[in-house]
Amino acid sequence: MNMYDSERMKDVLAPVGYGPVDGPEGADLVVLNTCHIREKATEKVYSELGKIKQEKAKTGGKMIVAVAGCVAQAEGEEIMKRAPVVDMVLGPQAYHKLPEMIARVHRKSGERLETQFETLEKFDALPKQRSVDGPVAYLSVQEGCDKFCTFCVVPYTRGAELSRPVDDIMIEARSLASQGVREVQLLGQNVNAYHGAGPKLEGEGDWTLAQLIRHTAKIGGFDRIRYTTSHPRDMDDDLIAAHGDTPELMPFLHLPVQSGSNRILQCMNRGHTREHYLDVMRRVKEARPDIGFASDFIVGFPGESDQDFEDTMDLVREVNFCISYSFKYSERPGTPAAEMFGQVPEEVKTERLHRLQALLWEQQTAFNKSKIGETVSVLVTGKGRMPGQMAGRSPWLQSVYFDGDESLNGQVVDLKINHATQNSISGDLVGAKEVAV
Repeated sequence: MNMYDSERMKDVLAPVGYGPVDGPEGADLVVLNTCHIREKATEKVYSELGKIKQEKAKTGGKMIVAVAGCVAQAEGEEIMKRAPVVDMVLGPQAYHKLPEMIARVHRKSGERLETQFETLEKFDALPKQRSVDGPVAYLSVQEGCDKFCTFCVVPYTRGAELSRPVDDIMIEARSLASQGVREVQLLGQNVNAYHGAGPKLEGEGDWTLAQLIRHTAKIGGFDRIRYTTSHPRDMDDDLIAAHGDTPELMPFLHLPVQSGSNRILQCMNRGHTREHYLDVMRRVKEARPDIGFASDFIVGFPGESDQDFEDTMDLVREVNFCISYSFKYSERPGTPAAEMFGQVPEEVKTERLHRLQALLWEQQTAFNKSKIGETVSVLVTGKGRMPGQMAGRSPWLQSVYFDGDESLNGQVVDLKINHATQNSISGDLVGAKEVAV
């Protein structure tokens, strides 16, 4: 979501003469776009601001410095107090006001803090045409969260769930397709809770994510569609069916579970059980047998016992994930979990995380190696790490490397996979001719 927001900031700033540069050195404007999910996010912001302060001094104070995103939303007034180098603070629903706030700074007047929740106003104000670089693009269809998991700050930093109208999404999607985008990823904090207004379908009300996916697939140019991040409570029958009846929807599902213990899931206010999660995964697998699963895990949530953790390990073994993200629980100020009894010692969280990650990495490596000998469709996204090498992504979101020409960038090619590691796979172009030297 932050990558999408950063791209849209560039779109907003382009009409007033700003273009991206490689670093802050000598820049007219520096924007720190922040995320509040991870631990110590605020401290990282201040550390970065310390470096930017030195660069601003080199410009005689002319450089404009902005802090945007979720840390800005949560810590806005404190940032303005602690970091005089900052000229403006914008929450994630206010970055469309960047040009206006830049003008205020130049005039030395007006409010420099903008953290109001005006999601629809933001999207209405953004340029309808996107400027993209490469064959993969993000498209925000839903923002905010009404779930209020006890560990999460998103409802407080992104606001309530709101879905964009179908017509607005389609305008942006067609703009992406016209610029050569081959893969579009539909974004939302709870993307499968999408319920946007659109043309009436057989007397129904708002559109669902499944209907939006099928409609997006009809736009010429998109070979691949993905969506993230989803919630187990919102995996309805039609969305599960879409995995089987929409070829453009990639065989990959990122569905965070966080814990395999029903007791901990209840403490987290997740609103689903272990059994419900496993049933969803089973039904998706039936609809799309070649699908790969990804998830998020939190270890050491307050009150997590040894048995609760073992329940998580058992769930991981039962599902068998191809990619996963795992973290130690960290207190987020203002969330209910931060005040819960039974905070788990740091050394216990560390030991559990190491055990969980060892299992997840073992599964990821095995999944990658299972592709050896197969022919895999790969979207080429740019140069690889070695001379003469190109890189891409598989349908299962694996990083893929192969020897090839730069003219293949943006194309979908077939590779015969011959090597795999924990983090990537590689192979040879199918049909490529060997040249004797």
